[in-house]
Amino acid sequence: MGYERKQTGVKGRYSAHNYNEEGTIVKDWGGRLPIALIYPNTYFVGMSNLGVHAVYSLLNSNSKIVCERVFLDTKEKNAPAAIESGRPLTDFAALAFSISYELDYFNVIQILKTAGIPLLAIERDARHPLVIAGGPCITANPIPLAPFFDAFCIGDAEAILPELVPALLEKIGDRRETLLQNLAKAPGVYVPLYRPQKPVKRQSAKNLDDFETRSVVLTKDTELGDSYLIEVERGCARGCRFCLVNSTYAPMRFRSVEKILEQAREGLKQRRRIGLVGPTVTDHPQINELLVGLNKMNAEIAISSLRIDSLTENIVNELAQGKVQTITIAPEAGSQRLRDLVHKGLNEDDILRATDLIAAHKFTQVKLYFIVGLPTETDKDVEEIVNLVAAIKDRMERKGSHIRIVVNASPFIPKASTPFQWLPMAQQDVLHHRLGILKEELPQKGIKVNEESPAWCQVQGVLSRGDERVAPVLAEMKKFSLAEWGESVAQNNLDIDYYVNQRWDTNQKLPWSVIDSGMGVERLCGELERAVGK
Repeated sequence: MGYERKQTGVKGRYSAHNYNEEGTIVKDWGGRLPIALIYPNTYFVGMSNLGVHAVYSLLNSNSKIVCERVFLDTKEKNAPAAIESGRPLTDFAALAFSISYELDYFNVIQILKTAGIPLLAIERDARHPLVIAGGPCITANPIPLAPFFDAFCIGDAEAILPELVPALLEKIGDRRETLLQNLAKAPGVYVPLYRPQKPVKRQSAKNLDDFETRSVVLTKDTELGDSYLIEVERGCARGCRFCLVNSTYAPMRFRSVEKILEQAREGLKQRRRIGLVGPTVTDHPQINELLVGLNKMNAEIAISSLRIDSLTENIVNELAQGKVQTITIAPEAGSQRLRDLVHKGLNEDDILRATDLIAAHKFTQVKLYFIVGLPTETDKDVEEIVNLVAAIKDRMERKGSHIRIVVNASPFIPKASTPFQWLPMAQQDVLHHRLGILKEELPQKGIKVNEESPAWCQVQGVLSRGDERVAPVLAEMKKFSLAEWGESVAQNNLDIDYYVNQRWDTNQKLPWSVIDSGMGVERLCGELERAVGK
């Protein structure tokens, strides 16, 4: 294998038993390639991410690899260490970051700094671990993090690892340049040091039944600790113009009902609740059969997402029988004009029909998701959110339901490889004003409102449409705060207005043009024109 690194043999403060885990994979390091799987957020958040479970299982299924998990430690300043062995990151041959959210970029930098690993890839050599990353925001636009990483995985891990792992095993002990050249040949791997002659094509797993994307390690010390999670489907065929799912997870694929129920039988040996995970779970062509099967097992059911126009009386009945507590639906906009603009494919009759179905059962809570600051939005469109939510509440009360209604409002953020990638965010004062309308009017009607911070969403906008000029800002920050971000932005003369408040020309070369998402620029431009014109 060729890998050789002096290991400290000193265990850190972490170990699996601290978290009361079941299913932890512990391997002897002798003769194996050690890979640290790093989720750059807390254990509580990270262990609810099915991607972590999937990659952890896939890597450990190889007898030549030992994979251990690492999470962000927010309580101590010590170097991060692996859950399984307590070893520091410098003991590993490779560090594999799983990054789901742009704001976790700050945590990536903190982890590398506290681990004592050179921050810039160009400063690392064969003495240091290889640093790689994957995840949805990486697949969309890895460029702001490019100076810090040796390689990026673009697309589904299941499709990339079969070629990536042999390349690591073969060349990990060689000169760094030789290793990176070898990795750059693997499909779906982008090595920033070697600008590819053509865009790196996003990879996707063809048949979900070939992979068991489910809970591997179970613990109560996590956000969804009472559930056994199973991926039902991947991708979305709906084509909402603001959404990253279509560009990072297409095509839409479904796991067979037989496979899901088989996994559920195993999961019920450890948890009473089965969590069904996917962007649009109710779009599964056999969703009713799936829910009936789970109820026959006397499973409690949790479901991550419901598509309003795919709800039927049978589906809602089965969800109620499965003791689902919270129903989550996303109208996205209050006015029909804006729902049409984002290609949501819903009208008010669809929403109110779903309201009637939900009101017929004793669910505890309904969460409604809306986006504020969408292109061409006016104050009148925001007032339509108030009117729609009020109509939903009134409709439910007339049906005798007093279910708790919670509105979650998030500012629009343009995402790479979507039709709205060229469009600006609304100005901060506009966002505050329009969120203020919701916060002032809805609580008076007995409706709770949760909002995402416009300031932090602006930071996300910079990272989403950013290029390598963003990297020095990240590198120089000493702590994760808006004040620190503002100071670093000023010191590095970064033009925030350019990244978040300007409409970009569709003819200009985009920072993420090195990635082939499979969407096609002409297609995205066509969708943009149909939405807002040229």
